[in-house]
Amino acid sequence: MLQGFNSVFTPSIQIGTLLANLFMAFLCGILISIVYRWINSGSAYSTKFIQAMVVLSMITAMVIMVIGNNLARAFGLVGAMSIIRFRTAVKDTQDIVFIFFALAVGMAAGVGLRFIAFAGTLFIGAVLILLYKSQYAKPVKREFLLQFQSTLSEEQPLYIPIFQKYSKKYRLVNMNSLGKDDGYELSFYLVLKDIGKSAALMKELDVIQGIKNIHIYFDDH
Repeated sequence: MLQGFNSVFTPSIQIGTLLANLFMAFLCGILISIVYRWINSGSAYSTKFIQAMVVLSMITAMVIMVIGNNLARAFGLVGAMSIIRFRTAVKDTQDIVFIFFALAVGMAAGVGLRFIAFAGTLFIGAVLILLYKSQYAKPVKREFLLQFQSTLSEEQPLYIPIFQKYSKKYRLVNMNSLGKDDGYELSFYLVLKDIGKSAALMKELDVIQGIKNIHIYFDDH
């Protein structure tokens, strides 16, 4: 009975293996933090979160080494860690991905699969950077709100052929009178054929006598 009890708490891992696994977890945690810093600079950026990811990888590796293949240790650690309550809400979905990334790397390092931990970190990190650089899944904004002041006669608006040239569709969404001599302020909703031609559209409108104060905005709706 005593021998079985001792086997639960007696470590069976060599010091060299312990240090190698922890160092690999630390190295992979550093690489993960570098990737995170590279692709994340928004309002959710946190220095403490970056540091926590490095330590999380090492702690996970240590927990896995403590558990080993002993079921009693696993249940004991689950019971001990169940008292922990995390009250900080994760604001960005991408942060959750990095948390699982650090956990997975720590698990791999903890069971001694150091090559998988290192190679997986490099590969997944490269994929994350590639997705960020390529702006994968980012919607292409072709919808614009065009505003300008016009003193032209509405019977023969010279800007309509320009709209037809650069946009797939257009419609008037607002018209404000600026006075008898100042004409109107017009707002048009445009879906451009090519978002790179917005400057050319404004340039052609600016040439028309009677049109001034041209502004174009992205439609975020």
